[in-house]
Amino acid sequence: MSLWFLLALMTVAAVFAVLWPLGRNPKPQREGRESAVYQDQLAEIDRDIAAGLIGSTEGGAARVEIGRRLLAAADAEQEIQAAPSIRMRRSVAVVALIGLPVMAAALYLHLGSPGLKGFPLASRSVAPAASASLDQLVAQVQAHLEKNPTDGRGWSVLAPVLGRLGQFDEAAQAFRNAIKFDGDTAPRRAGLGEAIAGAANGIVTADAKAEFERALTLDANDVKARYFLGLAAEQDGRGQEAASIWQGLLSKSPSDAPWRPVVEAALARVGTSAAKLPTLSDDTVAAAKDMSAADRNEMIHGMVDRLAARLAQDGSDVDGWLRLVRAYKVLGDDGKARAASEQAQSALARDDERLRTLKDGLKALGL
Repeated sequence: MSLWFLLALMTVAAVFAVLWPLGRNPKPQREGRESAVYQDQLAEIDRDIAAGLIGSTEGGAARVEIGRRLLAAADAEQEIQAAPSIRMRRSVAVVALIGLPVMAAALYLHLGSPGLKGFPLASRSVAPAASASLDQLVAQVQAHLEKNPTDGRGWSVLAPVLGRLGQFDEAAQAFRNAIKFDGDTAPRRAGLGEAIAGAANGIVTADAKAEFERALTLDANDVKARYFLGLAAEQDGRGQEAASIWQGLLSKSPSDAPWRPVVEAALARVGTSAAKLPTLSDDTVAAAKDMSAADRNEMIHGMVDRLAARLAQDGSDVDGWLRLVRAYKVLGDDGKARAASEQAQSALARDDERLRTLKDGLKALGL
């Protein structure tokens, strides 16, 4: 009601601003009018009579004639001024009193939404779900969970969304809360493992691998857990084991499964070169456990350097290039990782199939 009153008050003020100047009487204008000339002639006759230049009889006759002309001129000027002034004032008043409100109403009906119903004031500050961005929705859910931290269902909904947004640490914590407050399930364990791997730049760490193994104890057919365990085997240099895991996954999956292309690309990445993948011997692993951090770091760098030297001589090993790029990323040397990816693409530029496999692998590594 206050809004309509304010709008009405503004309309009245606008109309008043238009009509107020029209209600004022215009100042008389004496210069340039015929009546002013006759008035000057009457004053001149009076001066001539006083000076004795003309007689009083002649002066009186002249005054009568000039007075008659003065009256006629004054009447004509009044008619000329009055008629347009009245018509103009009436026209402007009609436009101000009727035209302005009508024009405003027509403009509102065209641009406004008169049929839109009002809604409570409390809900006006909340953006509609259809137009709210994903970040806003996540913020709303997080605000809800801050007040209701034991809402396991809310954590289950929030966790995968955070993972898709790349907020892997927050996603991992959300999965843990979902497991704690809403039960332990294979999808939640697999989602937790994926979030841990995402936080490690795609490397399936020991913690992530443990979560995938827990998922398989709950559901031996969990697709995500089996895929990432195959990825863990590939990253450890056990290409044959990775191929075996992914082949078993494909053999039990329907032909129209949406994740089949991902597994097939991974299998193609290791299928042709699995036999060539070097692995660490048991003696080497045992020796590494007893090394100091500096010696172990030197050994790792030596292995990476030897791999880079071998690829410089024979650049046809797709999996070797991927292992080299992954090693540089694990060591935190992103510059060498990018340089190795460029060298690999240059070395395989004439082999379309291997180049395609290489690009799929680089994409999985975030390059």
